[in-house]
Amino acid sequence: MTYSQNSLLPSLPSQRRREVLRVLSASALGAAAWPALAQDNKRLPRLVTVSGAITEVVYLLGAEGQLVGTDTTSLYPAAARGTPKVGYMRQLSAEGLLSLRPDAIIATNESGPTVVLDQVRSAGVKVEIIEADHTWAEVQRKVQAVGRASARQAQARELQARLDAEWAQVLQRVGAAKGRKPKVLFVLSHSASPQVSGEKTAAHSMIGFAGGVNALGGFHGYRPMTAEAMASAAPDIILTSTQSIEAHGGIDKFWERPELALTPAYRKRALITQDALLLLGFGPRLPAAVGELQDKFQAALA
Repeated sequence: MTYSQNSLLPSLPSQRRREVLRVLSASALGAAAWPALAQDNKRLPRLVTVSGAITEVVYLLGAEGQLVGTDTTSLYPAAARGTPKVGYMRQLSAEGLLSLRPDAIIATNESGPTVVLDQVRSAGVKVEIIEADHTWAEVQRKVQAVGRASARQAQARELQARLDAEWAQVLQRVGAAKGRKPKVLFVLSHSASPQVSGEKTAAHSMIGFAGGVNALGGFHGYRPMTAEAMASAAPDIILTSTQSIEAHGGIDKFWERPELALTPAYRKRALITQDALLLLGFGPRLPAAVGELQDKFQAALA
């Protein structure tokens, strides 16, 4: 047998009956709303990101409220500079990471030391390592990893679709460019000992994506910048980061290095700069970075 709320209260005065009914209705509404409320209040994972490019993805997914720490390469967007810092990506400490009580740490295989990440993992924190191979697939892996770790898989799929379209567009544009490909030499000079990039580097990949040719080959990674290397490379263009120029005290000071005087680029003062994170980070701004570089390559050859 079923009863209505009114049939359960036959002997109560009408005013009192209405008051009781309001209480019962509110209780029922509260019970019905509780599952949704509990879901809304479910604590989202606390994240630490060790890579400026990974941090950028967090912001694009709207998950910045879940960030409890980032590394010192996380400088974009500007709000990321105000997040608690865990140090340089290659010099992490277990104590520093664990003090932030993260649920997940997202990093690349360029982060470390490995023993520190193993210690954090053994403490029960999920550590997701993304392979950095300087390809578009690396960017895709970063988006997917942040989507998983932040519990925002749907937003990650939407972002990836947009970025894939941007990437296809810029590759088509670079492929349609006519004329010879410039020989480009990347100089990394954030310290007193400048280095030049060979193959298997982010700079090597960026030069190729933007329609240029790395002026140096036959070795992997970086080597010291020497007069012999400059003379044999004979680059049309010198590519470096804006941070390298700042470290030298400006463009004029940069060109004062005697090794550069041996290059065709020196005679034309063909120098292209780009922010280090944008140029080498392989993050979601990669299509924009490649498009900007291609424009500058073409202008330098004109």
